[in-house]
Amino acid sequence: MTTTDAVAAIRAHVRAFNARDLDALLAGFTDDAVWITGTTTVRGRAELTALFDEAMRGLLPTLEVHDLIAEGDHAACRMTETLTYRGDRRTCPIAAFYELREGRIAWAKVYREGSADVA
Repeated sequence: MTTTDAVAAIRAHVRAFNARDLDALLAGFTDDAVWITGTTTVRGRAELTALFDEAMRGLLPTLEVHDLIAEGDHAACRMTETLTYRGDRRTCPIAAFYELREGRIAWAKVYREGSADVA
């Protein structure tokens, strides 16, 4: 995988998330992918589907990628997560780290600023 491919895969992931396109979002993951946040770890296609399907019904933020860097099959970036509800707008910085396989996300750690579990 080239660095350009890794950058494109992460940008496609964020576009699918922002478009609320569950099929496109899931297509960006390997079947055995692991998704880790400060409070959740899911493994495999079934758990990812359940997690994102439920999330797509809630109040999802819009993500904006900043400082995306990649080296081979690894990528990292800062993101801004913005949630608007009833005219109230909340913005939170995120750090995200990815490992890709064959152009898809195989492993990811995503943390909001202030999370006590950033390791």
